[in-house]
Amino acid sequence: MSLVRLNIKGISYSQTQNGAYALLLSEINGKRQLPIVIGAFEAQSIAIALEKEIKPPRPLTHDLFKTFSEHFSITIKQVIIHKLVDGIFYSSLICERDKIEEIIDARTSDAIALALRFDAPIFTYKNIIDKAGVQLTPKSAAGMFDAKLSTEQKTTGGDSDQDTSYSKVPLKQLKEMLEEAVKKEDYEKAAHIRDEISKR
Repeated sequence: MSLVRLNIKGISYSQTQNGAYALLLSEINGKRQLPIVIGAFEAQSIAIALEKEIKPPRPLTHDLFKTFSEHFSITIKQVIIHKLVDGIFYSSLICERDKIEEIIDARTSDAIALALRFDAPIFTYKNIIDKAGVQLTPKSAAGMFDAKLSTEQKTTGGDSDQDTSYSKVPLKQLKEMLEEAVKKEDYEKAAHIRDEISKR
């Protein structure tokens, strides 16, 4: 079976499952996308890996796994989403140590969080993208997913008052506030501040 390479298109609060997030993977040489429902913790971990400005003061679980793996010279070469049963995706980590390859079973959300940290490519089989892939128009995709949404920004349905208050704060002060929010591990606040910095 042929493999199809995927990249991360976006991540958003799920409109259908309370407390869950939707991760959208897009095929690199095509127009189809693979939507996967993931938990809040994994969504936060993936979002932090995508956002280069947000650096947690203490390692998250996936960061700890990466440090542990590097210490013992283990690398993740690639992630393969290899099975879809009753709407649940199953994945494997293709790992290597001393030129010996091992395959480790993983939840798809964990596998993707680790793939980002190891700069490992993400693949699925053609029959899976044929079965579960969707083709979204730019308009419908924008309605469903916000690319690079960080942390739990959508859990409260957004905070427009907070966004407005940041619009009057000088850029230098915003950067200091972002650093402080990350230090305190207030990633929701950090996401709002980061969005305001990005707007400018």
